Amino acid sequence: MFRQAILCLLLVSATSQSAMRQYAASVETSNWQLANESRLQCTLSHPVPGYGNAMFVSQASKQLNMEFELDMHLLPKSFDVAAVYSVPPSWMPGAIPKPIADMTLRTQYNGDLPEKAAWTMLSELEKGYWPTIYYQDWYNQYDKVAVALNASNFLPVYRQFVNCVSQLLPYSFDDIAYTVLSYKKNSTDLTKYAEKRLAMIGEYLKEDTDLELVLLDGYTDSYGGRWNNEQLSLRRADQVKTYFTAMGVDGSRIEVSGHGEKRHISPNINSDTRALNRRVVVRLSKS
Repeated sequence: MFRQAILCLLLVSATSQSAMRQYAASVETSNWQLANESRLQCTLSHPVPGYGNAMFVSQASKQLNMEFELDMHLLPKSFDVAAVYSVPPSWMPGAIPKPIADMTLRTQYNGDLPEKAAWTMLSELEKGYWPTIYYQDWYNQYDKVAVALNASNFLPVYRQFVNCVSQLLPYSFDDIAYTVLSYKKNSTDLTKYAEKRLAMIGEYLKEDTDLELVLLDGYTDSYGGRWNNEQLSLRRADQVKTYFTAMGVDGSRIEVSGHGEKRHISPNINSDTRALNRRVVVRLSKS
C-alpha cells in the first residue's frame, strides 16, 4: 500500500507534492567519492546535504558482495519501511519511476539494502536515474520524506569503484584468523598447501597491519628427542614471526611459543597421522 501511495505521489501534480520534504544534492554540488580504497574494502559515498551520506560498500570475501547503507543524521524514531524507486530526472521526459526494493528502517539504526538492490541502484545511477528513498516522517505526521541520489558526476568515480571491487582479496579476515600451517618431516619447510596459506595471510597483512595480537604456537611429532623437538617447534614459529614482521606487523604484538611434541592432535602411529602434528597454529586478533 505504501509503495502504491508513493507511486501516486510521484505521478500526480506538484500541488500534491507539497507534503513531500525532499533531500538531494544539486547538479552542481553532486559529489561522488571513492573512500577506503584497498584490497580489503571499497566504499562509494555520496553526501546528501542536510540529511546524511549514502554509501555502497563491498568487502574482501570468498563471495562477491555489495551493500547499500543510508547514514542518517537523524536516525529512525520507530520501526518503518521505506520504498526505494529509480526516478528519472527532469531531463528524461516520458520516463516513469521504477520500484527497486523496500528498505526496513529499524529504530536508531541506519537504513541498508542487500546486494541485489544495491547493484540495481548502481546500474540505475549508471543510466542517469536517481535512486530515491521515500518514507513517512517519524516526527511529523503530515510529511513524507524523499532522499535522492543525484546521478550527476557519478560515472567517472563509479568506474574507479568497480575497478576497486575487482581487486578485492577473495577471502576475509575471518578466513585466515585461525590457520594451521603444516611442515615436512624434521624441518622448518612448509608443505605446498601451507605455503599457499601463509602467502594468503601475507597478502592480507600488506593491506591491514592494524593487528592487536598474533599468537604463534609451534608443534612437532614425537620423533626425535624432546629437547630437539621443542627447539624445532620454536624455530618453526619464529620463522613465521619473521615473515609477518616483514609484512609490517609490529613484532611486539607477536607472541611465539614452542610446545615440541606436546598436545598432539593425532596419533603418532604412521606417517600420515604424524604429519598432522607437525604444525604452527596462527591466531590473529584485531579490535
